[in-house]
Amino acid sequence: MAVSLKKLEEQILVITGATSGIGLATARQAADRGARLIVAARDESALQTLVEELRQRGADAVYAVADVGDPDQVHDIAETGIHHFGGFDTWINNAGVSLFGYMTDQPLEDQRRLFDTDFWGVVHGSLEAARHLGLRAERHGGAIINLGSVVSDRAIPLQGIYSASKHAIKGFTDALRMELEDLGAPVSVTLVKPGSIATPFPHHAGNHMDVEPTLPPPLYEPDVVAKAILHCAEHPQRDLRVGGASKGIAMLGHLAPRLADRIMRRSMIPQQQSDQAPQNIGGLHRPAPGVWQRAEFDHPVASRSRYTQASMHPALTATAIAGAVLGIAALTGTARRKRY
Repeated sequence: MAVSLKKLEEQILVITGATSGIGLATARQAADRGARLIVAARDESALQTLVEELRQRGADAVYAVADVGDPDQVHDIAETGIHHFGGFDTWINNAGVSLFGYMTDQPLEDQRRLFDTDFWGVVHGSLEAARHLGLRAERHGGAIINLGSVVSDRAIPLQGIYSASKHAIKGFTDALRMELEDLGAPVSVTLVKPGSIATPFPHHAGNHMDVEPTLPPPLYEPDVVAKAILHCAEHPQRDLRVGGASKGIAMLGHLAPRLADRIMRRSMIPQQQSDQAPQNIGGLHRPAPGVWQRAEFDHPVASRSRYTQASMHPALTATAIAGAVLGIAALTGTARRKRY
């Protein structure tokens, strides 16, 4: 079913997890492009600061304090949009948190909390958006954009429960897409799958290691993901990867799963452990404080992804394939260096 989406400057966007990382970058870019915004997170003080900034950028913005693990609070996000703007056009399920360490060392309480936010938060937001955009008599259509990950396709050690939640998000998103198409709902459903992004993500995670978590290279700026998300808000797309390594890792896992296991074990475990003491900033059981988009890492951070750019423009498919191959080469090269 063909779905037509509005230009961004004509849209009202809901963004969950809007006060940090990818959500914050997306809110800022959307504001600069003229969209109206409903931003949601758990920390009201951070939301107030963000809305003030977005209004200074010229955007019409409001906030909703919500824990996406609670369906009633997610419903309140929708009601905020309906009350202030008469509705919304795109719902971006971005809120998420990770949990680092061996799964045998993690309390079940932490693992369940992660799923409440990362998986059930996406379910609650997607169903709320689907009912508003495509299943009511006055339906006007729109987009649901869910944040998956490279680990939606290939699990990694030390983030096993996070990987499981992103696998679940992929399954849910694919099934929702088919069901809405069968119901004739004019709603685009997209799964965005970033690789490592230079956000406060590891600092906000639950941590059961003796050191502060970090992310493996290659890393990309949060703005690269934000640009991809907003592209999907205007152009219906089934899924979109951010970073050639994301495609490369998925291809390797599919074509040579045991080889991928060995590479992941040798490279991903040391590359997710920094030499710093744990900071315990918060983000799993309590809101992460402040408005924080970009964190610092020891590795270089790319300001663009040619693979993703090519994926958004089908005429550049050859470039996308080349980017995926380079992603595999980079991963295997890293594993080789770690071994020797």
